[in-house]
Amino acid sequence: MGGRVHLYTLLAFVYILTLAKCDLGAELAARIAPETSPDVQEEAVTQLIQRVIGSRASQLFQVEVNKMLEANSYQISRLDNGKVLIAGSNGVSACKGFHYYLKHGLNKDFDWFKTYIELPEHWEMPNVIHKSKSGSSLIYYQNVCTWSYSFVWWQFDEWRRHIDWMAMMGINLVIAPNQEAIWQNVYTDLGLTQQEIDAHFAGPAFQAWQRMGNIRGWAGPLPPAHRQLQQLLQQRILKAQRELGMSVALPAFAGHVPTAMQRIFPNASFTPAERWNNFPDPYCCDLFVEPHDPLFQQVGAMFLRRVIQVYGSNHIYFSDPFNEMMPRLKEPNYIRSTAKAIYNSMEEVDSDAVWLLQGWMFLRAFFWTDNLIEAFLTAVPSGRILVLDLQSEQFPQYQRTHSYYGQPFVWCMLNNFGGTLGLFGSAQVISSKIIAARSMPNSSLVGVGITPEGIGQNYAMFALTLEQGWSVDVLQLESWFQHFALTRYAVNDTRLSQVWQLLRESVYSFHGLQRMHGKYSLNKRPSLNLNPWIWYNETTIYEAWGLMLEAREIVPLEDDRLSIYEHDLVDITRQFLQQSFDRIYVNLKSAYRKEQLGRVEYLADKLLELFEDMERILASGHNYLLGNWLEAAKQLAPSEEHRPIYEFNARNQLTAWGPNGQILDYATKQWSGLMSDYYQPRWNMFLEGVKLALQSKKPFNASEFRQRVANEIELPFSNLTKVYPTSPVGNTWNISNGIHEKWKSYLADTQFLHNCRIAVKLMRGNQSADVQSK
Repeated sequence: MGGRVHLYTLLAFVYILTLAKCDLGAELAARIAPETSPDVQEEAVTQLIQRVIGSRASQLFQVEVNKMLEANSYQISRLDNGKVLIAGSNGVSACKGFHYYLKHGLNKDFDWFKTYIELPEHWEMPNVIHKSKSGSSLIYYQNVCTWSYSFVWWQFDEWRRHIDWMAMMGINLVIAPNQEAIWQNVYTDLGLTQQEIDAHFAGPAFQAWQRMGNIRGWAGPLPPAHRQLQQLLQQRILKAQRELGMSVALPAFAGHVPTAMQRIFPNASFTPAERWNNFPDPYCCDLFVEPHDPLFQQVGAMFLRRVIQVYGSNHIYFSDPFNEMMPRLKEPNYIRSTAKAIYNSMEEVDSDAVWLLQGWMFLRAFFWTDNLIEAFLTAVPSGRILVLDLQSEQFPQYQRTHSYYGQPFVWCMLNNFGGTLGLFGSAQVISSKIIAARSMPNSSLVGVGITPEGIGQNYAMFALTLEQGWSVDVLQLESWFQHFALTRYAVNDTRLSQVWQLLRESVYSFHGLQRMHGKYSLNKRPSLNLNPWIWYNETTIYEAWGLMLEAREIVPLEDDRLSIYEHDLVDITRQFLQQSFDRIYVNLKSAYRKEQLGRVEYLADKLLELFEDMERILASGHNYLLGNWLEAAKQLAPSEEHRPIYEFNARNQLTAWGPNGQILDYATKQWSGLMSDYYQPRWNMFLEGVKLALQSKKPFNASEFRQRVANEIELPFSNLTKVYPTSPVGNTWNISNGIHEKWKSYLADTQFLHNCRIAVKLMRGNQSADVQSK
């Protein structure tokens, strides 16, 4: 009997903990919810439906925002007048319900590139009756870096479509980082000159890292008109988001100020920021105001008041004081006082303030020991700091920190660094770990989010994470991917379904701890010391590619489904060529070390031929063009005279990322134009050097090559002005099929197989093995 009582007590305790967790999330979501009226939200959702399916079809839907419904829930029903009623607890929930109707009632879906759904002129409305409540109080989206790697050149038309996408995916919390116009006024009032302010602000493509204190001034000056135009754009974005019921976190002071502040406040306590990624003195090491100095509170409160005046407030503010930089002291009291200073500067202005913090800095475990993390987090009142566990799918910190010592957190999937291309993801980890994090003892999980540094790739992974974040139950991956294929192409075809099952079992099956930043060999600076690896059987991509080509005739021409198919066909062709490059490269490296000149020459020719194939297939895809990126940058420039600096920013971010290649190729893109004029010339120079070294029987001079490739190709590329196409060239299917037939013959050719007999290293979880491919 005593055991039974103990069991009842334990179950009651678990139930209380569950209620406490739900209350924590509900209370936090309610605290930061926008005050937009239900009528405004209903109208915003109605207009969204009109944009997505057109005015005629949208008349068949009726929207209701009913705050009496459970938080973050929706209901779909059929009215007596034949219309479909979508009722939601707020605008975002209603949009999520509308998305459900499209995906499960009409078998039609959208993505980052497509948000308009074309319906037939005469169509029968399915009688869908469904209700759903989110398993997460918060569904979060964005990384501070996304604003530089993906959004930097966007104007409001792009944002309008993307905000619609956010709402339909159930996203109810985002950030609004634009702040330079506000700082301009703050710094002016504090006594800085315009010259000193201009020297501090980085160029448009590097704002994210200037805001976090990593760099200053690089790729500037930032035109004053840019600051004002971006502030106006941010205000339009905020209005659109809040009308749909989204909460938006605004920037708060993190302690970083221009170096010129020392002139104004000579007696204040400043510490130079740590040098980040070897940036030279003109572009690094701004000042950090010590938390005990009264100037910290003065500047922090002054800045946040201006932010709220310009942007309004949802009582949530983000601040990241030590992004990839170490605090001055590794001491709990100092860490605690820093966190207190940051939060106090928020609370002084807004007594309901919640601090949104990226937990990225805690990954540096050699500094951030458990006691330091606890000191930092518990310095803020319980429930008043919300931590984004930024890369939960690979390096979760919530377990190590005992659920962030009781402070609420969001389970986030990062997945992408720098906006690089390459099929990659951890589907099984996502589907299982989110559910596990919710149910772990003493969990303070209140939400799920996606935090990619860049978007535009691996859409399935981000859609899966957001859907699992909403769902109470674990998603069944096989059926989820099957339905994903059906709604993506709007056709039920076994070949297309099998393509996505093959991707699920291969590129989307990663579960190791290796750091995958998308730096594939063909995008890296050439060297004889690269060590490519793969985590799946590379033949699955070849098989998926063949199935995609076979399915061409079944894909509908209407509703832009053919363009989605062609986008995916480019992506799978690109993936095959990317992994084939790695295969050829490891054999070339072996041939060089064995002094096999003939084999090196054969493999070098194949690498350069592969670049030509890559350029042709990428040029056929609208979303794989360098021209789009460069032209968008130039169009954003406030005047003709500013266009060169904007183009420089756009080019430099993709390549050198700094004055001397400080973060070389970090934001690399497999785009047409970059292949032909940047990556291929580098490899051509390298391969010529390798062949010459063997011919002359001298070692390859790696240091001489590095200097030469930097001075002749990498650094000059930022200053070039060549104009690239913004429209696709060639027929995607014909080009892909031609490449497929050619490489099919290579894979059956004894000479090719003999020269490429070494396989790329296969990584299995945290283990690796050298294997031969079939």
